[in-house]
Amino acid sequence: MKLPVHDLQGAPRSRPPTKPPAPEAPEAPADNGPAAAPAKVARAALERRLADLLASVVKKDDVSLDHNFFYELGADSLVMAQFCARVRKQPDLPAVSIKDIYQNPTISALAAALAPAEETSAAAQLQEQLSEVLAGVLEIEQVPADADFFHDLGADSMVMARFCARVRKQPDLPPISMKEIYSNPNISALAMALHVPPQQDKEALPPPTLAPAPEIPPPMDARTWEYVACGALQVLVYLGYCVLAGFIMVVGYLWLFPDAAAGNHDWVSHGTPFWELYLRSIAYTAATFVVMCILPVAAKWIFIGRFRPKEIRIWSLAYFRFWLVKALMRTSPLSLMAGSPLTTFYLRAMGAKVGRNVMIMTNRLPICTDLLTIGEGTVIRKDALLNGYRAHGGVIQVGGVTLGKDVIIGEGSVLDIDTAMGDHSQLGHRSTLYTGQSVPDGERWHGSPGRPGAADYATVEPTPYRPWRRGWFAASQLVGTIGLGRTMWGLVITLVILADPNVAALLGTHDWAFGGWIFYADAVAYAGLGVIGGTIVALVLITTLPQLLQLVLKPNRVYPLFGLRDAAARTVSKMTNSPMLGQLFGDSSYVVNYVRAIGYRQPQVQQTGSNFGTGFKHDNPFLSTIGSGTMIADGVSFMNAEYSATSFKLSGVAIGARNFLGNAVLYPAEAKTGDNCLLATKVMIPVDGPVRQDVGLLGSPAFEIPRSVLRDTLPEEQRSRTDLRRDLAAKNGHNLRTMALLMLARWFNASVALLVMFAGLELTDQYGFLALSASFVVLLVLGVLVPIGLQHLATGFRGLRPQLCSIYNPYFWWHERYWKLQAQSRYLAVFNGTPFKPLIWRLLGVRIGSRVYDDGLAVIERSLVTIGSRCTFNNGTTIQSHSQEDGMFKSDYNVVGDDVTLGVAAFIHYGVTVEDGAVVAADSFVMKGTTLPRGTLWGGNPAEEAPTPAISPIALERPVS
Repeated sequence: MKLPVHDLQGAPRSRPPTKPPAPEAPEAPADNGPAAAPAKVARAALERRLADLLASVVKKDDVSLDHNFFYELGADSLVMAQFCARVRKQPDLPAVSIKDIYQNPTISALAAALAPAEETSAAAQLQEQLSEVLAGVLEIEQVPADADFFHDLGADSMVMARFCARVRKQPDLPPISMKEIYSNPNISALAMALHVPPQQDKEALPPPTLAPAPEIPPPMDARTWEYVACGALQVLVYLGYCVLAGFIMVVGYLWLFPDAAAGNHDWVSHGTPFWELYLRSIAYTAATFVVMCILPVAAKWIFIGRFRPKEIRIWSLAYFRFWLVKALMRTSPLSLMAGSPLTTFYLRAMGAKVGRNVMIMTNRLPICTDLLTIGEGTVIRKDALLNGYRAHGGVIQVGGVTLGKDVIIGEGSVLDIDTAMGDHSQLGHRSTLYTGQSVPDGERWHGSPGRPGAADYATVEPTPYRPWRRGWFAASQLVGTIGLGRTMWGLVITLVILADPNVAALLGTHDWAFGGWIFYADAVAYAGLGVIGGTIVALVLITTLPQLLQLVLKPNRVYPLFGLRDAAARTVSKMTNSPMLGQLFGDSSYVVNYVRAIGYRQPQVQQTGSNFGTGFKHDNPFLSTIGSGTMIADGVSFMNAEYSATSFKLSGVAIGARNFLGNAVLYPAEAKTGDNCLLATKVMIPVDGPVRQDVGLLGSPAFEIPRSVLRDTLPEEQRSRTDLRRDLAAKNGHNLRTMALLMLARWFNASVALLVMFAGLELTDQYGFLALSASFVVLLVLGVLVPIGLQHLATGFRGLRPQLCSIYNPYFWWHERYWKLQAQSRYLAVFNGTPFKPLIWRLLGVRIGSRVYDDGLAVIERSLVTIGSRCTFNNGTTIQSHSQEDGMFKSDYNVVGDDVTLGVAAFIHYGVTVEDGAVVAADSFVMKGTTLPRGTLWGGNPAEEAPTPAISPIALERPVS
């Protein structure tokens, strides 16, 4: 019998060796094998006895039934020979040979193999059925029972996902997860692992600790008038915001340049002194900063009051109020100041209960703040998500998040609603707490869903708490934000542009119409100066200034927070993490030179043309090392910085040689991975235990999978050095042209934006600040439509098609161009939670139904995705229709049915079919090729089908508005 969620929470079963080494001890006689085992004990009792005997041999207090003898317990053939001898001395136990040990390398599998004959007959029948199903998937006549799925049969995860889907359709077969496939990689081992004898004493089995299953989502039943009214009100909100912005800009102009406002257009050359303009700019920026900080707080208390646990029907008027507050909170400048002491004051002003000395590094600040409690000394690492709400079916569910004192939440972790962590507890990186889960005081949890673990994430010694440091740092941040940096550069750029008499004339009474070519020439010239000149200036700054700041930072030394070294470390991180330059150089050979220029160490680089994707980040590039021959996909994060509530430490992060990192990998300094590893998408990198090498790792917590399969190897004709040089040269030429097209696209976008702004300035003479407000509206429309048009031009108005090809195939280069020139999801975020987001997706090529609620979905390959009606997508959800492993690129269609709910930060890989009404829980990773049957619940990393749906009693108590 399969216990899906127990598999998610228990220790993962490791893959038994497919080719065991030769035994060092002599084999026992053949009559001691499983067929000769006497039926003297029940299987559960047999497992317990064998585990006790093995624990005495390996000198441990206890041995898990699912731990591999060699990989996880560290035993060898000599130790296991001693175990066999000790078993033979027990008169009521069956004899065990060393051959039995190698064929069944866990206590659970060994006990199943030694079970009485009448039990094995049912297992044999199951084995025969599974073999027949797999033969149909592989389209071969017969599958040997001991043939390894990956090494002997040549299957990959996509093929085995189809096998799992086909097994689920057989009512007389137990469901199978990909985790079980990797743990039992042949038909014989899989049948034994799935078979539970009917006479087994179930009471003898330890009950699994189940994570709460998501409740059945209510249908999206908004009335048509509510749907239309909600969209209309959201349009009015944006128009009102544009009116306010236009008014503020005109007021700021009149304040900054009083001579120009009086009609003197020669003030730039002999008007107001620069220092006076600078002081006026500071005052204007400070006033704008305060208004933008106060606006969300005021809106929250006016329109919402206090958040309370309840459910809000999507598209209702209550939902509109919720969306309004959420949208304004996302515009707060404090959301851009991650790790600032000001963040805690902001959250308190919004109603949260936040203790002293709290460190919040994430810029994804909670929304339902009244239900948030953070105890003293808690640390929340970057990219953590604790929104306090989730979209589920047709409602927004609002719930609390409670964190005790001295809690640590790892990078990239997700806390669903109604979760809690006790005092001094920890949650590892890339981990999740599902609704209803609570971490007891002092415990360390990890994984998705969370379960107890052994790793200690409190790796930095605290320093004495000094409140004056936090106050000084907050004040210096305000001065730096308001008085330096953007204010200075903004003023300089404004003065340069306004020094052009043609531009200055736009603000006066001159009759300078749009028909003149100078109007357009100036816009194009300034746009080119900004795009090309700005790129050059950015390259010069980030390759020089951070190197000077790095001189005061030493690795593995503990520094107090909110000091000069903390400021230096933050500046290095902020300056060298440039999405603009990463997008330009990524997915090309030139990214190697770029990352080396900003500080990465790359000994003995093996150029592949795809060493790095376009999206990567780090805490400190100078302490990041990439081994020779390693390839990294998008979304990697080098976790160089570690924090306590009062101190921080920078550490070196070193990725071994010949690794491949999939998407969204968070790589910590304490990583226990070595050379030649495949680190799968969204894998949780282990920070304890032995160093893994020559293996693949998948899931959270990670378990071992094959390093590579036949489908991931390059074709024979592309393996020689001569062919590689030829293909790499051709790829470099194509990538250079793509980079040039990207710069031209940026230039064109900037030119359009400047033309719209110049037109707004020209019309201010007739229509006042409303002309500028109208230009902001036009900017939004064109800012979406123009990139959409450029994306379609890049693809030649053709849809993508599923592919299996080498990275040196010209199709892959064309696909890389599609990634660079496609409309970016972050520019579409203004439409999140509105009825207009599905329309945008439709324009981008996604086949999508009606009444879809999208709170922040990312679709990577738009024309490969089909989405049904009334679906619900949460913040951070991703649908990715491709994968690259080593030198091979693969893509396939994704199909999402009607009434589907995808949780916060869920990740759907390529070739996945989600049937009508299915639910994917928060932070789950649905592996490639998986089919989620109609109305099922899936959760975990990798995602597995959860038990029978159950309505949460918490949800039943909430009022619906």
